[in-house]
Amino acid sequence: MSRPRVVITDNDYPPATIEEEELEAVNAEVVWGQCESPEEVLDLARDAHAIIVEYAPITRNVIAGLERCQIISRYGIGVDNVAVEAATEKGIVVTNVPDYCLDEVADHTMALLLALARKITRLDRATKQGRWDVWSAAAPVYGLRDSSLGLIGFGQTARRAATRAQGFGMQVLAHDPWIDEESFHEYNATSTSLDELLRLSDFVSLHTQLTDDTYHLIGEDELKRMKPHAFLINTARGDIVDERALFRALTEGWIAGAAVDVLAQEPPPPDYQLVSLDNIIVTPHAAFYSERSIQELRRRATREVVRVLQGLEPTSPVNRR
Repeated sequence: MSRPRVVITDNDYPPATIEEEELEAVNAEVVWGQCESPEEVLDLARDAHAIIVEYAPITRNVIAGLERCQIISRYGIGVDNVAVEAATEKGIVVTNVPDYCLDEVADHTMALLLALARKITRLDRATKQGRWDVWSAAAPVYGLRDSSLGLIGFGQTARRAATRAQGFGMQVLAHDPWIDEESFHEYNATSTSLDELLRLSDFVSLHTQLTDDTYHLIGEDELKRMKPHAFLINTARGDIVDERALFRALTEGWIAGAAVDVLAQEPPPPDYQLVSLDNIIVTPHAAFYSERSIQELRRRATREVVRVLQGLEPTSPVNRR
C-alpha cells in the first residue's frame, strides 16, 4: 500500500503532536480538519485510508462516498455521529475508546452531587454579593450520610460513583436490566425497578447510553415520581432527559434541583431558560476532562488506526467487517 492518508475530521483538544507521533509507525500522511457538515467531511476524507473523528457527522452518504477507508476511529465512547450499519455494509471497521475517563466522570458526578447537597453555587453567589448568611442562601441543607443515591445504568462509571458515594455513607440503589444480580451485590448496591428507584432516591444520577429506548427516559411522569427534595444529575447524554419537563419540574417544585453536564443542544441557545434557573447547575460537557484522560483518549483512538493499517485487528471494534 502507498503511504496511508489519515484524516482527522475534527477535534477540540489543545494542539499537540500525539496523533502524528503514533502514526509515524505506519508513515502516514496526517490531514487535519474542523469539519462540521457531511459535505465537509467527504471533501476532506473521500480518499482517506482511515478517519479519526470527534463530533463531525459520518453519515450513510459520507460512507458511501469513501473510496478506500478501512477504519473510522471515534475519539470517545459513543458513536452516535457515525452510521455504523452503513460502515459495516461497506466493510469499514468502526472503533471507539470504551473505557476512558471512567474515573473523571465518576468524580464529576460526585462533584455535582456535593455541590447540590451543600448548595455550593448558591452560597458562592450569596457571598460574592455581600450576603454572609447561610440560612437565606442555602437552607435547607441535608447531610449525605444515610441518604440514597439512585443510579440509572450500572456500568463501569456508575460502579465507580457507587463506591465514592458509599464513602460518604450513602445507600446506593441501581437500575439496569442488563446487569446480573451478582454485579449489584459486588458493589453493595440494591437492584430496583426504575419506579422504585425514582420514589426512594434522594439523588438520581444517569449513567445509561442514549438509545431509542432511553430517549426521554426521564420525562414528566418520572420527575413527578421523585421526592420533592430530590435532585437529578445527568453526566450521560442530554436527550435522556425531556428538558421541557425538567424545566417545569424545577420551576414548579416537583424536585429540589438538578445538575447536568450534558444538554440536548450543545452549546444551548443564549436565551435557553433552563440553564438560567437558580436551582440547576450546568457544566459544559466537561466530565470527561483531565489532562491524563485526554492524552489517553488521543493515543488510544490513534493506535486503533495504526493497528488496522498494519493489518491487525482493532482492540475496541464497535462492529465487525
